[in-house]
Amino acid sequence: MSAAFFITGTDTDVGKTTVACGLLHAARQTGLSTAAAKPVASGCAVTSAGLRNGDALALLGECSLALDYAEINPFAFAPAIAPHLAACEVGVELTVKALLPPVRQVLAHGADLTLVEGAGGWRVPLSSRENLSDLAVALGLPVILVVGVRLGCINHALLSAEAIARDGLPLAGWVANVIDPHTARLDENLATLAERLPAPCLGQVPQLHAATPAAVARHLDLAPLGLPFRA
Repeated sequence: MSAAFFITGTDTDVGKTTVACGLLHAARQTGLSTAAAKPVASGCAVTSAGLRNGDALALLGECSLALDYAEINPFAFAPAIAPHLAACEVGVELTVKALLPPVRQVLAHGADLTLVEGAGGWRVPLSSRENLSDLAVALGLPVILVVGVRLGCINHALLSAEAIARDGLPLAGWVANVIDPHTARLDENLATLAERLPAPCLGQVPQLHAATPAAVARHLDLAPLGLPFRA
């Protein structure tokens, strides 16, 4: 079996990588092979090995296949700003055409579960003409939506789901990542999301003292994705 998904969020800093690592860890616990890609990353640290992004490194740590950092994160930029602005500052033009080959190379490894993580939300620009969502469309991957649960999350989640559907991609599932546990009427908000989002919920991740992949995996269920895992 081989399954691949594009993972996006309702906004930036909603826990896409935290959830992605949890999903990969859950798959590894059942003996499935895993791979990941984060094609574009800004906010990278300068190291002796080159620019390195914390999210990409976290994904690499949950890949059972032997992948190089450059395979997972082919486009890395230092400033912690929107990717298209960071790329422009160093004279790089981000295009779907340029991003497709490295992502397809990761997919070609044929891992049981491969996750391709976006940056920020669904409509993050790559350039003046293209968005990162255009890459997901070109890849034709079903989408997993990470909903950062806080005030306003219902609107953000529904708009994101509508945009994904309008782009012609299936929403395979969504994860509620509770960013603000003091959100008013938390249970009611979660119930509304479950009622309105047109896909199964893969889990509700509470605010954790240490959001390690293993800790997050305990709150996730891969079964709705067709993968043999039960939390």
